[in-house]
Amino acid sequence: MKLKQKLYDLLGRHKAKVAEAQSALEGGDLERAEALTTEAQTLSGEIERVKALLAEQERYGGEDPVEEPVQKGITIQTENPEDGYQQAVKAFAQAARERFYSQKAAGSMMQEGVDADGGYTVPEDIVTRIIELRGAKESLLDEVHVIPTTKPSGRRTIKKRGQHQGFATVAEAAKFGKVATPQFTTISYEIEKRGGYLPVTNELLEDSDNNIAAVAQQWLADEARVTANKEILAVIAAKTAKDMKDLDGILRAWVGLGSAFRAVSKLITNDDGLLWLGTLKDANGRYLLTPNPANPQQLRLCVGPHTLPVKTYDNDTIPTTDGKIPMILGYLKEGVVYWDRRSFSVKVSDSAVVGSFNAFEQDMTIWRGSLRDDCTAWDDSAFINGYITAPDTPAAPDGEVTK
Repeated sequence: MKLKQKLYDLLGRHKAKVAEAQSALEGGDLERAEALTTEAQTLSGEIERVKALLAEQERYGGEDPVEEPVQKGITIQTENPEDGYQQAVKAFAQAARERFYSQKAAGSMMQEGVDADGGYTVPEDIVTRIIELRGAKESLLDEVHVIPTTKPSGRRTIKKRGQHQGFATVAEAAKFGKVATPQFTTISYEIEKRGGYLPVTNELLEDSDNNIAAVAQQWLADEARVTANKEILAVIAAKTAKDMKDLDGILRAWVGLGSAFRAVSKLITNDDGLLWLGTLKDANGRYLLTPNPANPQQLRLCVGPHTLPVKTYDNDTIPTTDGKIPMILGYLKEGVVYWDRRSFSVKVSDSAVVGSFNAFEQDMTIWRGSLRDDCTAWDDSAFINGYITAPDTPAAPDGEVTK
């Protein structure tokens, strides 16, 4: 593998390991977090060694040309039979050409086979790329607490912010005395299967291994991201919606979250919300929605004497429904948990009929992909499911709407 390409690959893997370690730590899995941290440190050492080699190479004019990554955090792979990822790509492409009838492992890093439904289990190395692609575009996964899991169901005990009591003082070698009954909350998850279809041309199966894998990876990554967005919004929508009415309503709702969440809160809205917020002005005609001087890519809203961070998504991600512009306020990292099984499978048919699409008649192949995950509430006091009534829509009389 060329040095620059190897560096991009190592950086992508390091980023993924750090993210996994953080999720494990936040989820209370200290053993996994420690193991992932060790792996990340090992990758850091490799990154430094490759950087040193690149410096020497460029010093003596032996620059190693390679295309830059298309998107931040995404690595571009080169053909190298010794690379674990390329082995996975080759095996996946071959299985696709054989309509996923063959599931022979192609190296020690492969964990493929047949799932409970007879589908082809996507190799772990390709799953890693899918997760990287899923995270390359902004989504609500960036806002919530993501916990990777390998189990189909389970429970976790958590402490909401209001349930922390602090430790009592205990003398050395003394017994722990009686304390108040511990307060905690148990949240359960049940991994479910989600699935969809992708029609592909039979000519694709005659293409290169990398192109076949790239199509599958991008498709599964995009569907996984949109699926997660919908599940997260469903959890938020389960909480009673509140009409914030105006800027003063946003301030009251923000203060109502309490000091525990107020300092870490943000306002999440869509393009319609951005347009509405962008028209607000103070008494001197100054706009209240402004860029953060420390980071111009971030927006902040002047709300009374305070500034509130604002994050916007497009209307496809967070739609405006029945004239209600979403204004999700709070700290979703402690409000919603996304349980990520990180498992994908694919089945294929050249004769299936999906809606009005007939694979046989159109000389195409249909891939049916599936993933497994769940999304649950953590602490619904951490956020407010708010909205602003669009200017041309009559407001609800009581300001409260139950979904």
